[in-house]
Amino acid sequence: MYQYDDYDRALVLERVDQFRDQIQRRVTGELSEEEFLPLRLQNGLYLQKHAYMLRVAIPYGTLSAAQMRVLAQIAKEYDRGYGHFTTRQNIQFNWIDLAQVPDILERLAAVDMHAIQTSGNCVRNVTTEAFAGVAADELLDPRPFAEILRQWSTINPEFLFLPRKFKIAICSAEEDRAAIMVHDIGLYLYKGAEGRPVLRVIVGGGLGRTPILGQCIRDSLPWEHLLSYVEAILRVYNRYGRRDNKYKARIKILVKSLGIDAFAAEVEREWEQIKDSPAKLTVAEYERVARTFTPPLYDVLADSDLDFGTCLSQDAGFARWVKHNVKAHKVAGYRAVLLSTKPGIQAPPGDVTAEQMEAVADWSERFGFGEIRISHEQNIVLPDVRLRDLHALWRLASVAGLGVSNGGLLTDIIACPGGDFCSLANAKSIPIAHSIQARFDDLDYLHDLGDISLNISGCMNACGHHHIGNIGILGVDKNGSEWYQITIGGSQGKDSRLGKVIGPSFSADEVAAVVEQLIDTFVRNRIFGESFLETVERIGLEPFKKAVYENAEADV
Repeated sequence: MYQYDDYDRALVLERVDQFRDQIQRRVTGELSEEEFLPLRLQNGLYLQKHAYMLRVAIPYGTLSAAQMRVLAQIAKEYDRGYGHFTTRQNIQFNWIDLAQVPDILERLAAVDMHAIQTSGNCVRNVTTEAFAGVAADELLDPRPFAEILRQWSTINPEFLFLPRKFKIAICSAEEDRAAIMVHDIGLYLYKGAEGRPVLRVIVGGGLGRTPILGQCIRDSLPWEHLLSYVEAILRVYNRYGRRDNKYKARIKILVKSLGIDAFAAEVEREWEQIKDSPAKLTVAEYERVARTFTPPLYDVLADSDLDFGTCLSQDAGFARWVKHNVKAHKVAGYRAVLLSTKPGIQAPPGDVTAEQMEAVADWSERFGFGEIRISHEQNIVLPDVRLRDLHALWRLASVAGLGVSNGGLLTDIIACPGGDFCSLANAKSIPIAHSIQARFDDLDYLHDLGDISLNISGCMNACGHHHIGNIGILGVDKNGSEWYQITIGGSQGKDSRLGKVIGPSFSADEVAAVVEQLIDTFVRNRIFGESFLETVERIGLEPFKKAVYENAEADV
């Protein structure tokens, strides 16, 4: 993983000192809350319902064991013993005392972490998939390019005050596990002519109030022009994006209003002026970053193990976990492991205790090379586990509450913190997730259903990505009451699509039963081997709508 150099560390420490002074002035009243607002947002600090929330950056979802231990210490000493992993691969602490924020940032800086640009109208944390560098279907390692983007965009003065927040994702695998189609810029890295890296550039994606899938603006872009082309897009957006209405300020609205051809032409004109500028990457610069991602010293192993095979045949619970939570690795004898943060009603989706963080840090060293990943789905990934160690890891993870075998299944719910914490939310997300998890607590049944994504957002900002869930749930306010709108048929990946609303919304008490009716309809209508999404595509929405509104009391 990338190692900070003296420039990185100097920048982060200077920001800590700067923000310490700003916080002191806020505490003494020298700065009003209105004056303090843009300063705290630049440092990942939000004022939520009950306390300040600090969002810490985890660039492209990669952590070391040492960094995870510091996050655990922060959870213990400055929060209430836990943190919340987000869909942007960051971590949030929800109960922060303002006066203690500089000390927290200083702790983070000591292990090369910060909260810079985790909020505000700037380029946010650059994301990629949690299995980058190890996935069996990977074409090229996207992490050096993600790191180059991170360095270039961090405190880049030209793009610190964009019309609205800006999100970039990159992937380079047969399967898109980074959801690049719903980002402001999505980058697909692949091999072009003569095996040279090239990029497919997708713009104008995003969820929120106006969900839109991105469109390809350029294909086969030589890798050397990664920064110059992204810079051209951002310049066009900065110049023409709306600042008079925050609901129409995202780049997706600009692309839609201009049309993709006109927007592309404007970007090309801008790019022609800068494509041979210092922003053009050199081989030396790429290699400077790429060599920090050198693969670890893997053992030479066979891709089979007698003890593993025995455990697999004799322990049904372990076999179930391997099927859903263990992923193929590009190196023989190794696997990537998904540790589920979705144990059911015991904890909200994405929440991890300090004790669990410390355990994960220990496991990453005992069973791997001290590296940890955070996934878009809010789970934890250990990328390099030997086949022979899987059973021991599973037993430890099960005891710690991280060994549930529901990766990709209905209860692997993506959910924002919702109305329990967020001041923007219209409705609670966590109780809805728990009611669904309680109703579908039979793992055998879940495994029979196969992969089904269920995403919950507490408001139209769509932090839970409900639009691209096979089943999506959106909290809405109706005359001061919490109601929930249901969509089905959404999906992420190369074949991304937006879910369709099935009809009028439901009260909180009805949602779990509605989900059960959707699942029952799927089971009655599916043909052998068919997924939930495939069944929805084949039979359409009407059978699902009929089943739900005949069996649940809807708000009509």
